[in-house]
Amino acid sequence: MTRESELHHVRPWRQIARRACRKIMIGPVPVGGDAPVAVQSMTNTLTSDVESTVAQVNRCFDAGADIMRVSCPDAASTTALKDIVRRARGPVSADIHFHYRRALEAADAGAAELRINPGNIGEAARVKEVVKAATGHGCAIRIGVNAGSLEPDLLEKYGEPCPEAMVESALDHLRILEDLGFTNTNISVKASDVFLAIAAYQALAEACDYPLHIGITEAGGTRMGTVKSSIGLGLLLWSGLGDTLRVSLSAEPEEEVRVAYDMLKALGLRRRGVTVISCPSCARQQFNVIKTVEVLEERLSHITTPMTVSVIGCVVNGPGEAMYTDIGFTGGGKGAHQVYLAGQPAHRLKDADIVNHLVGLVEKKAAEIEAADAKTRAAKEAAE
Repeated sequence: MTRESELHHVRPWRQIARRACRKIMIGPVPVGGDAPVAVQSMTNTLTSDVESTVAQVNRCFDAGADIMRVSCPDAASTTALKDIVRRARGPVSADIHFHYRRALEAADAGAAELRINPGNIGEAARVKEVVKAATGHGCAIRIGVNAGSLEPDLLEKYGEPCPEAMVESALDHLRILEDLGFTNTNISVKASDVFLAIAAYQALAEACDYPLHIGITEAGGTRMGTVKSSIGLGLLLWSGLGDTLRVSLSAEPEEEVRVAYDMLKALGLRRRGVTVISCPSCARQQFNVIKTVEVLEERLSHITTPMTVSVIGCVVNGPGEAMYTDIGFTGGGKGAHQVYLAGQPAHRLKDADIVNHLVGLVEKKAAEIEAADAKTRAAKEAAE
């Protein structure tokens, strides 16, 4: 669902003016144009291990991924890909390096996208075969430039990985595809250095009108990778750049999806699941805020309906935050806390019932929203 919180007001200073670009399709998922920013992740299983890969792919789709990428380094991987694509609950992108036959096999196996560098595929005749296969099977192509694997001639020309070298690489590859009449393309210019990645994407956005796949590559483990990605991707998204993204973490891919959605929710670019607004707690807290929020977020992880819940330890900020959330909870004296619904005081609650009570309220609200949306859809279909 994409429904926003009933209490979320769009104000001029909250709106992000996204870069205008052409729209492409990665399977059924639109990327660019007026489409929402699409979330991607990538498997870390052996692609030839069909069962493990399918399980991981679908866990990520369940977590909210729009597109999943799998690496296809050998024939065993592309052989397995056909079954993976058939059983996946969303479009699958095939990561191809160097061997053009893997791209042909991946397209034939049903990949929705081929992630390649045309210049690494080999002679022009081979690139032409890949483009023909992509066209024939309806595949998108992502030109994936990484600072760590730039062409030797560009490194010699510029002396080091830099924004100019990365953009030149991307545009060189783009021209190869355009000369063959292929335009269902998106581009990435990733780097592990936040400054380098941002500068490269800014320059690329000025140089073409293709959708951008953004990411801070090799960002690190869960904590540091989330911090680096939040800074780099946050600045790009805030400035209107980015049509699809991956948060690269040395962690399970489901975590990449969750972090990506948290970024997009924080910027008002996507709405999925419950956003918990909570205080860091202090001596004024009237219940254990940290433990309550930890358990609450886990208990609410199954909710996909967009909703906001505030959990504040005392009355200093609690009532004010509750005014702008769907469900609010503010700590009160003597273990009697205030519950707010749609910004208004509703009833009091004792300590022992906090998590169970809030989960029940959220589930009830989610069911009401889903029922109302289903009724609206039915009425619209009947009118058509």
